[in-house]
Amino acid sequence: MAVMQKMTVPMTRSSAAALTFLYALGYPIGALSVSAMTPMLVLVARFALAGTILAGWALVARSVWPTGRQLGHVIITGLLMQAVQFCALYEALEHGAPAVLGAVVISMNPVVTAVLAAIFLGERLNGRRLVALALGVVAVLAACVHRLLATGGVDTVLVLLLVALLGLAAGGVYQQRFCADVDFRVNSAIQNLAGLLPAGALALLTPSVVHDAWQAAGAVAAVVLLNATLCTSLYVRSVSKFGAAAVAMLFCIIPAVAGLLSWILLGQRLDVGMGIGLVIGALACWLNARASRPAQAADAPPRPTIEVATAAPTPAPAAAS
Repeated sequence: MAVMQKMTVPMTRSSAAALTFLYALGYPIGALSVSAMTPMLVLVARFALAGTILAGWALVARSVWPTGRQLGHVIITGLLMQAVQFCALYEALEHGAPAVLGAVVISMNPVVTAVLAAIFLGERLNGRRLVALALGVVAVLAACVHRLLATGGVDTVLVLLLVALLGLAAGGVYQQRFCADVDFRVNSAIQNLAGLLPAGALALLTPSVVHDAWQAAGAVAAVVLLNATLCTSLYVRSVSKFGAAAVAMLFCIIPAVAGLLSWILLGQRLDVGMGIGLVIGALACWLNARASRPAQAADAPPRPTIEVATAAPTPAPAAAS
């Protein structure tokens, strides 16, 4: 039976700029929020508010909600992409991880996703993607070299960032395998509400403190509205309209923009290792995105492909914010 593929159009500069800015903004405002109150409180507010907004949107749009086994798949995806990613990322930020370091590590998601898709979905892992994977490892090591030397090895922050990266990538692959037909508003709403369960449990089991109520309110509002809702919606629209490969190219520059915004909002400056990591990471993302283009242009019969899950801060077809 023939499968109709949706045609994509070239990505506009305005769409690329808006998505890059909103995605990159998620890292410094996430850091601002965890400096104002403990991470699990931030995530309880994030997941509850974003889940409510997206569920309301889905109800207004009269979207179809999954049931039975498919509902279980969406919940598992939410536990990976939302709970694992953000619990680990926000804990790392609270423990002193610079926002740009989080951006560099998490932005290797397209490369890691390609590898996981090759392992679990049988997708082709060509030479360019292997080179991109090697460059991604070098980029992360370069960005972390100062911390590795200062701590004498891998510390809690680096472990948490790697866990966040794996949660996002694994969730993206799982979502593309089992939840591709679920409406993105419903998908995102259920995933956020699924993430609320472990975040709420951890908030009850660990000390919860609000250091600055006004800063916490402003930062959480920004996280929910700009990052978890607006950024996700724009990401999903961009993947659908312009294609996953075009969106993946943005990860070449998202960490650099996150670094600039972190300097403006937080006063965090790049060290030499992070600067090198930004450059090498951009090259890795560029190679990975280029590697997917020949397959899309080929005349062979269409086959299921993985759409890259991002570090944006809430998901859609395979996004995460």
